[in-house]
Amino acid sequence: MKRYSIPRSRRIKAARDFARIYEARTRAGDAHLLVYAATNAVGYPRFGVSVSRKLGPSVTRSHLKRLLREAFRLSQHDLPNGLDLILIPQRGRTESSQLADFQRSLVDLSRRLAKRIGVAQT
Repeated sequence: MKRYSIPRSRRIKAARDFARIYEARTRAGDAHLLVYAATNAVGYPRFGVSVSRKLGPSVTRSHLKRLLREAFRLSQHDLPNGLDLILIPQRGRTESSQLADFQRSLVDLSRRLAKRIGVAQT
């Protein structure tokens, strides 16, 4: 039975982890989402969220963070194992982006990045 909660071990919060992923310079994007990726040794996908102040006031940014966390929660079993991901909503399209858009983008972009990095897909 698949669990759909997000354990703390799946979250990336440390600045050094964000820096390591950004330094890998492996990214892919579409109209809704920009995703940075790097390999990890834990064997399951982990994620972090980065939402710029350019996207609006704190209420808007918090809403986007909740949507991205929910998209990861619902899609975590469809993502390639062994990837650390940073999710960044794209500017300009965030007002019209829905949860389904973020889910679709997350799965597609993470698979594309896994293929580019050479990580086995689930």
